[in-house]
Formats: sequence, structure tokens, C-alpha cells
Amino acid sequence: MSVAANIPLAQSRVPGLAFAASFTGIAIAAALVSGFIPVAFSIAIVFLFAGPHNWFEARYILGRLPARTGKLHGFFVLSACGVVGLTIAYPAIGFLSRFAAVGSVLALWNTAFLVWVAALVHLRANTNPRFEAGWIWPVALLLVAGVWLNPVVLNFSLVYLHPVLALVLLDRELTRSHRTWRPTYRVALLSIPACLALLYWRLADAPDLPGADPFNLTLTIADHAGAGFLEGVSTHFLVAVHTFLEMVHYAAWVVLIPLIGLRSWPWELRTIPASRRSGAWARGVAGVLLAGLGLVLILWVCFGLDYGTTRSVYFTVALLHVLAEIPFLLRML
Repeated sequence: MSVAANIPLAQSRVPGLAFAASFTGIAIAAALVSGFIPVAFSIAIVFLFAGPHNWFEARYILGRLPARTGKLHGFFVLSACGVVGLTIAYPAIGFLSRFAAVGSVLALWNTAFLVWVAALVHLRANTNPRFEAGWIWPVALLLVAGVWLNPVVLNFSLVYLHPVLALVLLDRELTRSHRTWRPTYRVALLSIPACLALLYWRLADAPDLPGADPFNLTLTIADHAGAGFLEGVSTHFLVAVHTFLEMVHYAAWVVLIPLIGLRSWPWELRTIPASRRSGAWARGVAGVLLAGLGLVLILWVCFGLDYGTTRSVYFTVALLHVLAEIPFLLRML
């Protein structure tokens, strides 16, 4: 009889193997479809998942926020002010560029963003569990100098780094709820650079995407992926990479994080700390979630009526949830 036969079945299994295999399968499928039909796939996934993933993200964050801020009051106030203020200020860049160079206005917004992030890290480092963050201000100053030299680099970096935040949050959630799955998940994460390498090998020298379509969606999607900034790079490759990362981001928020992070059905409010404060708070939380579902439906209708305009407006307003992930991730460290 073999030694393996004497090992209990539960001990011979790799913890989290099914979860990691599902993640890898999603990544490979997303890369394949993105490589062959990047524009059509981008249109489809934004239509299907843009609204729902924001709702699931809001539901998850509400379930992790404390009922009362306590000693974290300053951190949460700064977080809220930065999220709302920077989101409102971003669309104003176009208007202000009438009176000053657009690069200077964009650099000013980026400076405010970097100072806000540095201040959040500083506040977070002084709350439990504490960590050393004396490096944050020198790094912030170097980055501020960089955005004044070339203000566009940071913005396009955020376009590609934002989808990765969901994978970091997924890792932190595994630490809380399925710690033994983390090593297997981290091995599965290697599928992301592998898929990116495959896309580069397949599309680095591919012809640019044709820009002629009835609503100029191809040009809009390519510009969002960095076509106007990264000159000399195939737009087919850029759009494929961005669409691939967005699909992984959506899958993380709509499927993977709820699968392991929600301790009840999404519509059950008992696991949301704020809803347990009082009946009024519970009704308020329920109202926020119902309003979110209403916005999802409205977004689908608007996509159906005018996809191009709705997409442009959505990606401007969606900056709010991009910014909101930063303080939330800091609290989970």
C-alpha cells in the first residue's frame, strides 16, 4: 500500500485549488477573447459589468466599514473629502484648461491626488496595526516632481494599475477568511503576467485597430487604453491588454470577492455594521443599496440608448470608486 493511501483525503488536497483554478481559467479565457476581439469584448463587458461591479464593491465595503469611526475619524474624513473632492475636480480639468495649459491643470490635480494618498498612508501608519511610513513623504515629493515633468504618465498608469487593486483586495480577503488558500492563489496570480506576455507575443507587431465605425467607439476605446500617449505601440495590443485587465477586475468584484468575502446574501443587512446601529441606519443602508440597484438599471438603459456617450460619462464618474478603493485597501493592510 502506498504512503499516499494512508493520508486522509482532506490532508492530501491542495487548499484553495478549485478557487485558484477558477481564477486561472477566467484569466486565460479573458486573455484569449481580448486578443481576438478586443473592441467587441470591451463593449460587451462594460455594458454587462460596469454597473453591477460597482454595486458589489459598495456592498462589500459597507460590510467591512466599522459602525462608528472612533479613533479613525480623521482617516475617514480625509478619505471622504479626497474621494468626493478629487472626483468633482477631475471633470473640471477640461474647463480650467481654457484659462491655463492643460498639462499644468492636470499636474495640479495629480499633485492633490498624491498629497492625499501620502496623508492617508501617514494617518494609517499611526493606527493599529502600526507600520513605518517615514518614506511616504520623500516618495510623494519625487512623484509630484515627476507629474510636473510629464503629467499624463500618472493618469495612464492609474488606468492599468486600477484593475490590479481588486486582486490585492482579494488577497487581503483571503487572509481574513481563507488563509490557507493564499499560497495557491498567489501561484495562480502568475497567470496574469503569463497572459500579458502571451498578448505581447501575439499582438506587439499587429496592425492598429481600424478606426472607422459608426460611433467612433474604436477610437474612444483605444484612446482610453493609451493610444494617444503610447505612440508606436499597436492599438490592438493596448486595447487587448486593457480589456483583459478590466475583465479580470470585473470577475474579481462580481464573482470571486463576493464568493469568499460576503458572509451572507447581498440583500441581507445584518452583516453590515452600520445597519445594526439603529432602525434608521438600517433603513439608510437599505436605501443606499436600493438606489445603487436603480443606478445599475439606469446605466443599462443609457448604454442601450447611447453607448458611446454613456461610456464616456461612466468612466469619468467611475473615478469615485477608483479613489474609494485606496483608503479601503489601506485599512485592510
